[in-house]
Amino acid sequence: MVSANKEMAIYCFDNLVAHYGGEQPPPPAFEDGNHPLFVTWKKAVNGAEPRLRGCIGTLQPHALISGFKDYSLTSALRDHRFPPIEAKELPFLECTVSVLTNYENALHCLDWEVGKHGIIIKFTDPDYNTRRNATYLPEVAAHEGWTTIEAIHSLIRKAGYNGAITDSLRKSIQLTRYQSTLFTMTYDDYVSYVKSTRGVAPTINGVSTLNGLRSVIH
Repeated sequence: MVSANKEMAIYCFDNLVAHYGGEQPPPPAFEDGNHPLFVTWKKAVNGAEPRLRGCIGTLQPHALISGFKDYSLTSALRDHRFPPIEAKELPFLECTVSVLTNYENALHCLDWEVGKHGIIIKFTDPDYNTRRNATYLPEVAAHEGWTTIEAIHSLIRKAGYNGAITDSLRKSIQLTRYQSTLFTMTYDDYVSYVKSTRGVAPTINGVSTLNGLRSVIH
């Protein structure tokens, strides 16, 4: 089974740095394959807990190399919930790559475990007779401290439904549960890796993406 790994996170950072510099990223150092995947960016400032800055991926199998190349930028620059990540934010970022596995049809909307399963819900909006769907990765409910029913209610809202959440609505939900492997890397760790393996720190137009950009911010 393919697992999320350090090389995938490095490739995502490589793509973002190359985007800001108008360059091509170095080739990836992991093997290709077809799996559902997500890229999550978070930002931490002044020692605070990292906060979400973008998270986009696909629930359908996708070529890993092109998938991480595409979604590293899409999640950083085109997540409609957030403004695009700017180059000056790089030193404060962390990247989590997720590879999804073990898809299973649940018996009902609470037939899953917090901290173990990610969930996909599909249901018909009773007010507009339209199909709605949404997903949370396995780590979300545990991080938020939700019970299964609290996570379901939040996910219903994430799907765009604003009406009353009734027993009837919950019973109509089709839920798919899945698991994932993930790997998280901070920008400092990325820079250290690049310096040790390539002999030089990442730069954008000749400016260090660590000390140089931090000096611009401060």
